[in-house]
Parts: sequence; structure tokens; C-alpha cells
Amino acid sequence: MDLSDLSITLVKDAKRRRKPHPDEMGFGVFYSDHMFLMDWHEDRGWHGARIEPYRPLTLDPAAMVLHYAQAAFEGFKAYPTKDGRILLFRPELNLSRMNDSMERICVPRIDEQLVLSAIKELIKIDRDWIPTDRGQSLYIRPTVIATEPHIGVRPAKHYLFYVIMSPVGAYYKEGFSPIKILVEENYVRSAVGGLGGAKAGANYAASLLAAEEARRRGWTQVLWLDATERRYVEEVGTMNIFFMIDNALVTPGLTGSLLPGITRRSVLELASHWGMKTEQRPVTIDEVTQAAEDGRLTEMFGSGTAAIISPVNEFCYKDVPYLLPAPQPGPVAVNLFEMLLAIQNGQQEDPFGWTVEVV
Repeated sequence: MDLSDLSITLVKDAKRRRKPHPDEMGFGVFYSDHMFLMDWHEDRGWHGARIEPYRPLTLDPAAMVLHYAQAAFEGFKAYPTKDGRILLFRPELNLSRMNDSMERICVPRIDEQLVLSAIKELIKIDRDWIPTDRGQSLYIRPTVIATEPHIGVRPAKHYLFYVIMSPVGAYYKEGFSPIKILVEENYVRSAVGGLGGAKAGANYAASLLAAEEARRRGWTQVLWLDATERRYVEEVGTMNIFFMIDNALVTPGLTGSLLPGITRRSVLELASHWGMKTEQRPVTIDEVTQAAEDGRLTEMFGSGTAAIISPVNEFCYKDVPYLLPAPQPGPVAVNLFEMLLAIQNGQQEDPFGWTVEVV
């Protein structure tokens, strides 16, 4: 299959979807007019690449995704520039990670360049869905699901890969204002050797109960600890986590139980470019609480595609709240957020070649 096989069916004007006002954008609430789809069958491989009007999917009640959770997804964004261009931020890394996630759950790999080209076509068709207010963008969600109707635990023989797009604002209601997080002591999201390093739907199902309990107690998100000793910090429910301790930017190393974030990688590369000391290593929660008590923990923030940088001004462990030094967000979080956003929006020179123009 190549892009010359791509079929395009455009939505009729009378059936176009309502575009949201910038003030009601939210995150993941509205969806653009079109979607990209392709299928995989064991005797044909990936085929049937097409762009169609956005519509509900039709699934057999025995579709294996509904029973055995063979599902993976990705998320990246299209950003408008002041001179009318459209930029993607490191999409090749997202599609490479998607292939890694798919391989982990026994889904056949995709042709990353073909899919990226198809996504560019989709964006060009729905380019008027890209919001232009600061901090807003068009979120792109590639997804793969097992569609074969079969009851029995084995890899499916039929899959659907599709891409939908959503104009979005801030992920958290706080926007870039600091959030507060609860260190999770009872539940486990992932273990080494499990699915934690894959962007699989099952990971997020495992995180829901702890996140809901934290929200009922007034916390924005949870910070997960390792599954074995419950000592080592891993990640926040929707983000990788960073600490400024003793003037070093510290983040947990990639052990296979946490997601290798694209924004995480970009933060580390940007900080190193600035000459900052960075450390990827095991981080215990006791080290973090002690550093907070001693005043050596000066900043704490999460990183991810949805929020970019999300400052943390308070966390709680064993019912003890720890407040970070005021004012928050701190200078490192602010500088990273502003630089990443400026590169993504084309307002700052991109010395790393991270952005890809949709032409």
C-alpha cells in the first residue's frame, strides 16, 4: 500500500460539524469533520487507506478489543504559525512509539512515513479546524483496535487503524497555573515487564480509580510509585515528572514501567542545550520529601503532549502535604514552557529540527 491508494470522501457542507468558540474549547470535546482509516487482515496486511467524514465506528459485539483490550494510541498536535503555516512537533517520534506500543500488544506495525503523509493530508483537509488563540492547537489522535469477532485469548487477525482530530485548549482547568498531586500508596498502574512503557489503553484503565479518588479529595492528579517496593517515583497519571533538586533537573529513568514521553525527551534535550545539569535515575519518594523539607526541591513539574509543561506547587505523601517555594511556577518550568510553545508555534527558531511543516 502507498499513498497513491488513498481514497478521499469529503463531508457535504450541510453536514459539517459545529466548530467551537475559543472560550468553550476544553480538551477532547470537539472533533473535526474528517478522519483517516485503514484496515489490517492477516491475508492482506494494511490496506484500504481512506479519509472519510467523521462518523461512529461499527463493531461486532465480539470484537476482540472489547474483550482483550488490544488497543493502543498516540497523541500529538498541529500548531498554526503567524505567517499561516502549520507545524507538527516531532511526529516521527510519536509514530515510532506507536509502533513500539503496537508491537508490545501483538498488533502489526504500520508504515510510519505513509501514515504521517496521510495525517498531513487529513490536516490540510480540516485545516480550518486549527484554533489560533495562544495555547490552543489541533490534537491528533492515532488509534488502533482489534476488530476481529472472536472469543478466545490470542492476537486478533483483523485490526482498524484510525486518526481523529480535536481542537483543544489547556488539558488541566488550571492551564499553566500550578496543580497539586497526591502520591498514590495503594494502587499500582504498571510493573517492569508490563505495559507501562506502551501507550496502551489498558494502562489508562488501570489508573482511573486512583485518579478519581484523588480528585474527590481535592487533588488534580496522582503520582505513581513503583509496583515492587512502593519507594521509587515513576510518573503522574498523564505526564512524566521532573524535579529541580540541588540545581539539577532530575527525572526517573526509563525502566519499562513508565512512558518514554516525547515532551520528556525534548525537555531533557533542551535543558542540556542550555547547559543545565540533568539526571535520569531512580528517584525515591523519600528523597523528594526530604529535599522538600530541606528547601533543596525548588521546582516540580510534569511534561506531556497535552499540557506541555504543568507546574506542581503542592504534593501529598502519607497524608503530609508538601508545599514548594513560592512563587510557582518556577523559572525552569516557565522557560521550558515558553521555549517549547514558541518552537511549536514557529515563533522561535528551531535549532533542533523538531518541527515538521504540513505542506
